[in-house]
Amino acid sequence: MSSSRGRFAVVAIDGPAASGKSSTAEWVARELGYCHVDSGAIYRAATAAAIRTGRPPDEWTWRHVLDAASIVTLASSGSAMAPYLDGAPAEAEIRSPAVSASVPRVARMPAVRQWVNEQVQQVASTRNVVVDGRDMGTVVFPEADVKVYLVADTWERAKRRLVQHLRRLPTDDEVAAETDRLVHRDAADATQSVQARDAVLIDTTHLLQEEQVSRIVALARSAIRP
Repeated sequence: MSSSRGRFAVVAIDGPAASGKSSTAEWVARELGYCHVDSGAIYRAATAAAIRTGRPPDEWTWRHVLDAASIVTLASSGSAMAPYLDGAPAEAEIRSPAVSASVPRVARMPAVRQWVNEQVQQVASTRNVVVDGRDMGTVVFPEADVKVYLVADTWERAKRRLVQHLRRLPTDDEVAAETDRLVHRDAADATQSVQARDAVLIDTTHLLQEEQVSRIVALARSAIRP
């Protein structure tokens, strides 16, 4: 497939935290034969790099984070582009609780957001991509061939996140606590999680992941010529 707007095609998937963007984008990329780029993983890599410096997170500035992020590179890993730290895979490190606790602080730094967006755009300049994160269909790729905005009921999003992290069904009390955290996260992320006017809204609350993937793949095959 190729884009009607240029040489390479872009499928942009946005949505609030825990809406299933990354796992869905990864699956869509495999179905289309595209490269998956998870912008959230790049924020996590920058955060992990800043943690390595030993400076407390409340003392971080955007300059400090970007200086630390000089060790972050992107490399092909299967059908995706994965962030490496100092030339080595870092998936476990960037998914650590310490990184999860500090990445929202980093993601709110405008200069860091610009740097992450530039990394994603660079990958998209060389191949067909499925990208997910924040601002993908509005700021990073306003001319994307396909734009999708995923939403789901907050309780369902909380339950899915806990199942992923705990590897078991959570209790109602655990889901309630996680729901409260997501409500606060949504409020903090409100300006960074905006649906593009031409994006297709997909409510995944009652959808199997296979169903949402199928819808997005169909949209892409309809919009992007072979």
